[in-house]
Amino acid sequence: MALESPEAVAARLGETGYLCDDALATVTFLALRMERPLLLEGEPGTGKTALAEAIAQSLDLPLVRLQCYEGIDATQALYDWDFPRQILHLRALEATGGVGPTDVEEAEKSLYDDRFLLARPVLQALQASPAVLLVDEVDRADDEFEAFLLEVLSTYQVSIPELGTVRAATPPVVVLTSNRTRELHDALKRRCLYHWIEHPGLEREVEILRSRAPEVSEGLRRQVVEVVQRLRDRDDLQKPPGVAETLDWARALQHLGSAEIDLAAASATLGALVKYREDAERVRQALDQMLRA
Repeated sequence: MALESPEAVAARLGETGYLCDDALATVTFLALRMERPLLLEGEPGTGKTALAEAIAQSLDLPLVRLQCYEGIDATQALYDWDFPRQILHLRALEATGGVGPTDVEEAEKSLYDDRFLLARPVLQALQASPAVLLVDEVDRADDEFEAFLLEVLSTYQVSIPELGTVRAATPPVVVLTSNRTRELHDALKRRCLYHWIEHPGLEREVEILRSRAPEVSEGLRRQVVEVVQRLRDRDDLQKPPGVAETLDWARALQHLGSAEIDLAAASATLGALVKYREDAERVRQALDQMLRA
């Protein structure tokens, strides 16, 4: 079923449990309709990666994820050759007498067959298209990798010298995410539709918990979100909790049988909410003050 409007996109994403505002629904609709990559920036935990997963689920498409990291290059993104299998293939030819002086050229050609090709995420997405290609945390890669991505996203094809050109019959839906640890180059940004994802407001975050964690009681759900929203306003936390941490914390409290937040249960479950020792101590003190008020 075609997604004919931003409202239809929001409704389809909502069926997967992903609740988005009008602006995000609109830019997602335009990215799908215009077949343009979607670049999402924002603080960790605001739902950038989850959007790509929800798009794939809502469109019933395979999700291919490329996790970027420092030092990643085109080989890790495109393809490699299965050298151990190639060596075994050569030995099998030798054992059966299949490699003689006149057969060397044919043996060499047989080494670069599809069966020995190890497709990495970008090539997988082109081969499987229509698909959703998630390029996660692209800001962790370097300038050369950005240039490589720009070339691929401009043509949706790659050249394999031994086999030829692989071209996507249908351009994949491409979602790039960035936590903005560094600025991306303008050339890559120009190729994409851009959106900055903010942390949700209180009511929307309550809706997200209601959708994603229906087992959590309404009272606990709202109390958890109110506490998390107040913690996000602090400027002394190394990593303020995102929506994923809100969900984990609410579920952790629910598993402990808590109907509301108390200091003992909150302290016991802080590992679901914050990920730094210093943050845990600050949050524990803040919770003590909040719960005493």
